[in-house]
Amino acid sequence: MATPTPTLHYVFDPLCGWCYGAAPLVDAARDIAGLHVAPHGGGMMTGGNRQPVTDALRRYVMPHDERIAGLTGQLFGKDYFDGLLRDSGAVFDSEPPTTAIIAAEQLDGRGLDLLKRLQHAHYVEGRRIADPAVLGILARDIGLDGAAFDAAYGAAQGADTAAHIAASRQLLARVGGSGFPTFALELGGVYTLLEPARYLGRPAQWQADLRQRIQAAA
Repeated sequence: MATPTPTLHYVFDPLCGWCYGAAPLVDAARDIAGLHVAPHGGGMMTGGNRQPVTDALRRYVMPHDERIAGLTGQLFGKDYFDGLLRDSGAVFDSEPPTTAIIAAEQLDGRGLDLLKRLQHAHYVEGRRIADPAVLGILARDIGLDGAAFDAAYGAAQGADTAAHIAASRQLLARVGGSGFPTFALELGGVYTLLEPARYLGRPAQWQADLRQRIQAAA
């Protein structure tokens, strides 16, 4: 079904470093009047793809994170590199934070606000964002009512989250995306796959080009 307003579909994962690198692009898009940014959690590290934190994982992700920081200017904190990535009791699991984002979106359209808070908690503060207790604290940090969030989180667990992830992956295939982050601009029911990689570190140019696309289709 076509959306009545211009919509930027954003397929992401809360544990995707490149999605964290693209966070300024999301902020820039959200500042465009009349453009709706729709979050779709793709479940990158769920089920069999969940990973405990190990030295091998740390060695794998650190060069990528350092490259992301260099390209985008996004901050990766010492508490992440030398804290979380050395926390052998932690598990990288996308499902709980995705459930939290679904709950925040259902409550007050705050899914992207919570995603931003989760990314900062993970990549800067080195916190375990797969821990439901931590998720509750972070939801309260952005002003969500604690009891309402806890109820929405409980309701979204399991089947609802699985259905959301399945729908996100179907959308990813529909627009021809190949991973995270994927952005597709929907105008009048027509989806255009965008190329965020060339805008990393250039959110103003990204915003200007989005505006131009929307105006051209008006």
